[in-house]
Amino acid sequence: MSRVIVVGGGIGGLATAALIGRAGHEVTLLEANPWLGGKSRRIELDGRRMDTGPSLLTFPSVWEELLRRWDAAEEPGEAAEVAGLKLKRLPEVGRYYYRGETTSLPVETGHPWHAAWERFAGLHGGLGPEVTRLLTVDPVERRSLPALARLLRIYGARLTTRSYLDGLPWLPEGLREMIAIHTLNAGVAPTRTPALYASMPAIMAVDGVFVPEGGVYEIVLSLYRLARRAGVEIKTGEAVLEIGRGKVVTEEGEYPADRMVSDLDSGRLEALLDPEKKRAGQKMSCSGVAVYATLRKDLAAGIGMHSVVLPSDPGALYESLEAGREPRETMAFVNYYRGGEIYPNEGATLAILLTAPANGRRYSLEDPFVRREIERVSLAAGLQEPATSYFGEYELLDPGYFGTWGSAGGALYGAVRPYWRSGPLHRPPYNDRRRPWLWRVGASVHPGGGIPAVLGGAMISTGRMLRSLGA
Repeated sequence: MSRVIVVGGGIGGLATAALIGRAGHEVTLLEANPWLGGKSRRIELDGRRMDTGPSLLTFPSVWEELLRRWDAAEEPGEAAEVAGLKLKRLPEVGRYYYRGETTSLPVETGHPWHAAWERFAGLHGGLGPEVTRLLTVDPVERRSLPALARLLRIYGARLTTRSYLDGLPWLPEGLREMIAIHTLNAGVAPTRTPALYASMPAIMAVDGVFVPEGGVYEIVLSLYRLARRAGVEIKTGEAVLEIGRGKVVTEEGEYPADRMVSDLDSGRLEALLDPEKKRAGQKMSCSGVAVYATLRKDLAAGIGMHSVVLPSDPGALYESLEAGREPRETMAFVNYYRGGEIYPNEGATLAILLTAPANGRRYSLEDPFVRREIERVSLAAGLQEPATSYFGEYELLDPGYFGTWGSAGGALYGAVRPYWRSGPLHRPPYNDRRRPWLWRVGASVHPGGGIPAVLGGAMISTGRMLRSLGA
């Protein structure tokens, strides 16, 4: 039995700790914040529950694979019972607003884009099993090759999201931009992500998008229960000061370790490993300004549960984010839940998530950028007045908030990488060759892949580490 320290209690760290502990090793997880989950966090406003961070769960087969790996061979089904997670499939991926056009994904019958969408979904909607395999199977294993080969046959020589979509002349410009804007889930423009991201909206429309009953933070709580059942010791509010061979140092003392796993953003990890090293400036992925609010009354009946409001000029948005400037118009996610719909709340809640540059700034509702964008989003969604007029209690998270414990400037996914390293198609550095005792999981390894990529990366990294331990 080996002693393993997991630094960081995000989704990747919790999943890793649960799997290592289940394999019979002694595991301690250290989290600097008073909460678990990293960017996924639960807050309470006016007595109503709201969850920050990811809004949806996609590729549920990845979650099922995690449970299967946690289960002992002689006790299949125990993980699902311990986790206690119940998923609810939503009726649509979301509602999209672009230059006066409104549509849902999948595009509804009768819409001018319906035929093009059906053609696109026919090409990409069935790729869920291939992407799931790439997310969960070690890239060095031969089992991953058929999935990779099928994807490459579809994309051909057009290897970025932008080049692939622009090579489909039959795809209406508006629909093309709605598909392309999903790359901002990885924090960067369509020119900086692999063509795989073009497939994601169609896969989500076919395989479904889900929210756990009670909210997305229930995933964190499920992982916590799995880790505790596996014997993992979990400590919150204990920041790590130094990571070195054989030990982790905190303000509370030293923890000896045979292996260490980092769930930290890569920049923060490098600062702990080598605090004296000077780091050159890098282009950073985007950040966000997220407003979470309770509502004094419900919105109009036609407002969707999940909406995306695009800028009128997506190209200008991508240029602004790369330059670190506030855009004239940004992309906004809007998550609206009526009382009792997903959360056990008596009244409605609203989250407006504005894509912003990683400038490390603090914002308020009165900031011109925030006020202007909320008014634009409200008008696009058909509200008679700005959404802020419906607000009860609210909380705002901004680049300054994310930067206090994450990447520089509050970048959600750290530094910008080459397009072939912005998704599950690359071979990420799960293990540090200079430090064979150190392993990595989390968004710094699989940037922009959401919960499925983080869980899949944790499974792959953990599998390699357990093999190194002889398990």
